[in-house]
Amino acid sequence: MSADETLNPWRVVGSRPVYENDWIAVREDAVVRPDGAPGIYGVVHYKNTAVGVLPVEDDHVYLVGQYRYPLDRYSWEIPEGGCPEGEDPLQAARRELKEETGFEAERWEKLGEADLSNSVADERAVWFLATGLVPGEQQPEGTEVIGVRRVPLGEALAMARDGRMRDALSQLALLGYAATLANGDPA
Repeated sequence: MSADETLNPWRVVGSRPVYENDWIAVREDAVVRPDGAPGIYGVVHYKNTAVGVLPVEDDHVYLVGQYRYPLDRYSWEIPEGGCPEGEDPLQAARRELKEETGFEAERWEKLGEADLSNSVADERAVWFLATGLVPGEQQPEGTEVIGVRRVPLGEALAMARDGRMRDALSQLALLGYAATLANGDPA
């Protein structure tokens, strides 16, 4: 790693909380920018890690559909949820799969991690492959009305590429899984 990769060119001269709830905290920092000019930088802190589950069975994936309030539209995506600080992300993934689809999985594999919007937020995501699916009863939270669809992997990939699926975590999981398969790794 070069010195440029470890150097922080920003200097914080003050910070104030702007808003906080159970899921996020927003702060505004007074900064000296890399060009030396004064400025402000708003930062959204996420209190949970996002977890995603790619449930795969016989070259098909299970997607969940639900209305997404911030976007004011319906969204097809992989099962997802929040992992509170101190909880194992795999445990959170197991819980979310059960809540949103009713499935439990016999086999789990971590597929990846990412920072979802690192220019304004510290939201971290972890996603898993779930196979050996065992059907059960959906257990959605009170804020969720969830549909479940079994979709051929090829169609789900097309949805991720052509904009029918716009959720970033779902796109990362699906496209990463497809790349793994293309490289000959059975995942």
